[in-house]
Amino acid sequence: MAATDTATLASEYEALTERCGLVDRSERGKLALTGSGTVEFLNGQVTNELVGLEPGQGCYAAFLTHKGKMLGDLRILAVGVRDDGAITHADELSATVELLLDTERIALQGLFDMIRRFKVGYEVGLHKRTLESSLLSLIGPASDEVVTRAFALEETGLPGPENGHVLVRLGEIPVRVIRTDVGIDALLDSSTGDVVRDALEAAGATRVSQPAAEIVRVEHGRPRYGIDLDESTIPQEAGLNERAVSFTKGCYVGQETVARLFYRGKPNRHLRGVRLSEPVEPDAELRLGERSVGRLGSSVLSPALGPIALALVRREVEPGATVAVGEHGASAVVEELPFKSSDGPLSGPPESRAG
Repeated sequence: MAATDTATLASEYEALTERCGLVDRSERGKLALTGSGTVEFLNGQVTNELVGLEPGQGCYAAFLTHKGKMLGDLRILAVGVRDDGAITHADELSATVELLLDTERIALQGLFDMIRRFKVGYEVGLHKRTLESSLLSLIGPASDEVVTRAFALEETGLPGPENGHVLVRLGEIPVRVIRTDVGIDALLDSSTGDVVRDALEAAGATRVSQPAAEIVRVEHGRPRYGIDLDESTIPQEAGLNERAVSFTKGCYVGQETVARLFYRGKPNRHLRGVRLSEPVEPDAELRLGERSVGRLGSSVLSPALGPIALALVRREVEPGATVAVGEHGASAVVEELPFKSSDGPLSGPPESRAG
């Protein structure tokens, strides 16, 4: 990486960790489900509990094969709509009639196909929203301040726990603001993206690149499907049980394997942090002695921590172990996630809002 690129990335990282960075994530796959059978249907397909999810609430979940392997992960938001089509946050205290879904683009086709195939017999409408909707992510400790200023809100008007969401307006433009573990997302019609982006920047957000945002994600130990996770991954291996899996809900696809592993077994792999001796590209092999114990997933150069990565590693590789990386003499120390600096946990949003 050129020196100027390194300097730019360091400046963007500072905005993300000390103020508020703005990254465009509109490429994510987005769908909407409507109809009276929506919650009942999707509850039988994903790992988390949807029954009782009220408008303004949301959750994170995975969808699996019958053998419990991940086909993708997704965020699910419950939305209420009035008969005349107008939407306000107060209206969303009425019955849920729509679920908004967003997922990694690589998992979108699989999610779409699953819904289309298994919704037969349910009153469910499936609607594409990827191109019609933009998604802007605000990351950093000043995210709340930027949102309240941009949309003229009181702090009490912000969404609460992670995946909670509120519909606000910028003039006549409706924008759904969603709590995340590192800030706030804004979901809006793609035709209004430039106007909303300009308003957020005027309110104090700094536009940053996707690579800079990836550094923060890796530091917080959040894996991405298609990079750190794939169709060979069971949710427990990736540390997703607490965030994405209900063990009290009714049956869903892949439940038997997930429950059996949780109650009776031990996963063969664990998602770990890896502190590298030097920058290494993703997919490099990890070896403990002569044995292959995993491969690198996301690999970044953090201004605070140096070269770090995420990896699914064999369970016999305990935190603190040193492994060989790739073919050129690099090494790495394996550790628990999230990464910590020498002074303790890295900066982030208040725990009460991290979900």
